[in-house]
Amino acid sequence: MAQLSDTNSGPHRLDLTGRRILVVEDDRMNARIISSILRPGGFVTQEADSGEAALALYKEFQPDLILLDVVMSGINGFETCRRLKTDPAAASIPVIFITAKNQPDDIVAGLEAGGVDYVVKPFQPREMLARIRTHLQLRTLLEHQTHLIDDLSKANAAKNHFLGIAAHDLRNPLTSIRGLSEFMLEGSAGELSEDQRAMLRSVYSATQAMLELLGELLDISVIESGEMRLDLTPTNFADIVHDAVFLNGITAARKQMKIACRPFKPSRPLLIDARKIREVIDNLLSNAIKFSAPGTTITVELSEDGNQQTISVQDQGPGIPLDEMNMLFQSFGKTSVRPTGGEKSTGLGLAICRKIVEAHHGTVSAANRDTGGADFRVTLPAPDHGV
Repeated sequence: MAQLSDTNSGPHRLDLTGRRILVVEDDRMNARIISSILRPGGFVTQEADSGEAALALYKEFQPDLILLDVVMSGINGFETCRRLKTDPAAASIPVIFITAKNQPDDIVAGLEAGGVDYVVKPFQPREMLARIRTHLQLRTLLEHQTHLIDDLSKANAAKNHFLGIAAHDLRNPLTSIRGLSEFMLEGSAGELSEDQRAMLRSVYSATQAMLELLGELLDISVIESGEMRLDLTPTNFADIVHDAVFLNGITAARKQMKIACRPFKPSRPLLIDARKIREVIDNLLSNAIKFSAPGTTITVELSEDGNQQTISVQDQGPGIPLDEMNMLFQSFGKTSVRPTGGEKSTGLGLAICRKIVEAHHGTVSAANRDTGGADFRVTLPAPDHGV
């Protein structure tokens, strides 16, 4: 791979020494002249006197760039280029045509055949070298980018694997700690002083928050690794929503607020993964509870429009700062708005919701209400035919 150099006609130029160039020219004198221009620049050249010879040579020589004469006996340069480009391995190899023609139609024909540039005969050595260096530098930068993306993908996969292992291994001891603290709070281990009960409540609360975080880390690691699988079954969307509203209503009542769900009867079931969609609804309701003040009402509405059904969760909280809207559905994205009861927020929940909804070919969005508060909406498509 080429390295950055400070000695090649300017600072931070790519060192192209050793780059291989295939010269395809049926005039042997022209081919030798071209090679004599290229070799002093550190390029390695190989000559072919026909399109057929070029096609036979390029796999063995593995050129980084091809200089290709247009008019040759046998197949011409355009056809040679078209045949080369049918091989995926040759797709990224830049082809510069050598031609006596410089009319727009000829140039377009060369570009359509797969070429990236052209040099007009009689060629000027400095111009030809400048064009060759430019395209080799572009190819080298593309190679660097490809390697970087590959390295980042491997690092991300390793990160997801580590998160999955760490989250899985930590869940069991944390579940035990939470269970033991709950066991002691119930008085099963004897009477406790108020200070002891306060400490145990803190332990229980902390372990519960950590278990929720680990659950989200497991979810995001599975999603980002591309291993999320959907168990799609015909499901009544309203039933999932009503169950979620009932259970989250208990949490809301502890904060002296309520959840109101307006009646809705869907005309047909949705083909969804009920468990994952329930996770989405729970997250929307949990967020509404976290960011709403005591004495307020969270309104849940369900609607149907053609082949899609929508849930809307509307709160009476502070709303979302307009300049922070883009952070909502990003991993670890947190706005400046703080929960009203000191609850913890990882910034992962809405990112997980977005991935789950998009896997169902649905949409999720958020907006501020004119009367105050926020409105989160999830829309899911219904099957084209009854299920």
